[in-house]
Amino acid sequence: MSSAAPLSQRSDMVVFLNGEYLPADQARVGVLTHALSYGTGVFEGIRGYWNAETEENYLFRLREHFERMHKSARILQIKIPHTVDELIEIAVELVRRNGLRENCYVKPLAYKADETIGVKLHDLADHFYMLAVPMGDYVSTTGLRCGVSSWRRVDDNMIPARAKVSGAYVNSAFAKTEAQQSGFDEAIMLTSEGHVSEGSAENIFLLINNELVTPPPSENILLGVTRDTVMQIARREMDRITRERVVDRTELYIADEIFLTGTGAQIAPVIEVDHRPVGAGKIGPLGGEMQRLYGEIVRGKKPEYMEWLTPVYGSAPKRVPMPVQADVAHNGHNGHNGVSVQKPAKVKAARPAAQ
Repeated sequence: MSSAAPLSQRSDMVVFLNGEYLPADQARVGVLTHALSYGTGVFEGIRGYWNAETEENYLFRLREHFERMHKSARILQIKIPHTVDELIEIAVELVRRNGLRENCYVKPLAYKADETIGVKLHDLADHFYMLAVPMGDYVSTTGLRCGVSSWRRVDDNMIPARAKVSGAYVNSAFAKTEAQQSGFDEAIMLTSEGHVSEGSAENIFLLINNELVTPPPSENILLGVTRDTVMQIARREMDRITRERVVDRTELYIADEIFLTGTGAQIAPVIEVDHRPVGAGKIGPLGGEMQRLYGEIVRGKKPEYMEWLTPVYGSAPKRVPMPVQADVAHNGHNGHNGVSVQKPAKVKAARPAAQ
């Protein structure tokens, strides 16, 4: 399934756009789309993990991601035209149609779609798309070297931190680029008060005096699904309670272990902060064990956590991916480029029979 061609040039892959499954190279948005100009969209990132032994792709904590997306949309005055259950069905069908039998990434985005000039949130059309692509590691999981960023984490009263707003990631991009151009792998961001908030796109955990610590929601963090997963794993598998409290910058320098968490990052231990080694300067026992447990859970190897997993191929007969073929041209409409396709399945027909 891997290809050097951008998704927008792939006729063999399918995306979901405004209620239809379309060949990726025929899914279009206008150049004046409001969300492109002003960042007025909300999105999620969801991982699927391939288990070669069971020949199954497990989508991890789909329901929690889509519940959070609906909350983000309410904050940005966006109406998502699908329920959480419908979004789960679309995600499963999309991975299945693309025949992704490898680790993958599902990205849904709801956005302001009017082609207009003017900064506002109300009285604008809302559109929705979802895509699924192969994905490996987002950051290294063998030991990160981090730098505390000069860019402060955006405040909840500026751009709501608990909403996954596309425009807010400019803040993250400043921090990430500064870190990498300064020789680090990743950034750690502080709040305007100077407290530890999170990475550029990850939550953060510290082991201090044998206590697992993470910043609370009031420190302008995104309430991560993986963050919650780690807290539950720590409690259920390690008999550790995670303490949510304010963390000062210098505590980064004295922590015994640090690791970043997120859908993209997974469990990413930090071995150095601001040129200071974390602990022994290598992955610590807690971080290593958390990585091991997380890796087993997301691939369906621990039955007690199967409620977190949505299987892609086990819930329907196996099938060959069904790319949608081009048909005849017609006058375009918002979200399309004037090209029609053979009538694709609507969301209600998200699980057609095998063929």
